[in-house]
Order: sequence, then structure tokens, then C-alpha cells
Amino acid sequence: MDATFFAFLALLCFLALVIYLKVPGMITKSLDDRAENIRTDLDEARRLREEAQQLLAEYQRKRKEAEKEAEEIVVAARKEADILAEEAARKTEDYLQRRTALAEQKIAQAEEQALQEVKATAVDVAVAAAEGLMSSKMTAKVSGDIFKSSLEEVKTRLN
Repeated sequence: MDATFFAFLALLCFLALVIYLKVPGMITKSLDDRAENIRTDLDEARRLREEAQQLLAEYQRKRKEAEKEAEEIVVAARKEADILAEEAARKTEDYLQRRTALAEQKIAQAEEQALQEVKATAVDVAVAAAEGLMSSKMTAKVSGDIFKSSLEEVKTRLN
């Protein structure tokens, strides 16, 4: 009996002990459990991936909607700015027209007033000239009567 025989016998005892303790079944069960855990993890990862793709698609849709809404806001703001600019131009034009009309009215009033002052001055000069001419040619009483009647006539014509 040499050492090889005892090594062979020890190997047989070890194998019998492994089979008796059902180590291959435990290893198989452990591997099956591990395979099941991996399968569960893969299913969970697949589910999470699908959920992430759905979220990505939803966020992309929301981004497109937000971009469209932003574009609409910009278009509306441009339209409103154009309307405000047109309204400001129209108000400015109206203001200028009113100011021009007011200035023209003031100029017309000043012309009318100047014309009336010129007429009044011309009347006063004419009356003074007539008075001077009449006084040199007429007596005091006659000239006073003529002057008064002429003055009344001029006043009635002016009014």
C-alpha cells in the first residue's frame, strides 16, 4: 500500500462525502438562483430602459411644444411691437397735424389782428388828416359838426 493508493482512497472518500452532503445540488441550486437573479436584473434593466425611452420621447415632445410656443410668443411680440410702432407713428402724425393747424390758426389770428390794427391806424390817420384839412378851411363850428358826423359814420362802418 503505497501513497498513491491512500491518495486514491482519500479521493473516493472525498467524492462520497461531497455526494452525501449533496454539494452538486447545492451548487446547481446556487447557480440557478444566480441565473434567476441575473434574469430578474435583466428584466428590470429592460423595463427601466423602456421607461427611460418613454420619458425621453415625452421630454422631446414637450421641448418641441415649448419651442413652438416660444416661436408663437416671439411672433405675437413682433406683431404687437409693429402695432405699437404704427400707433406711435400715427399719434405723432396726428400731434404734428394738430400743432401745425394750431400754428396756422395763430398765424391767421395774428394776420387778422395786424390787419385790423392797420385799418384802425389808417382810419385814425385819415381822420386826423381830414380834421387838419377841414380845420384849415372851415370854421370851428362847421368843422366840429362835420368831424362828428364823419367820425360817427366811420365808426358805424367799422362795426
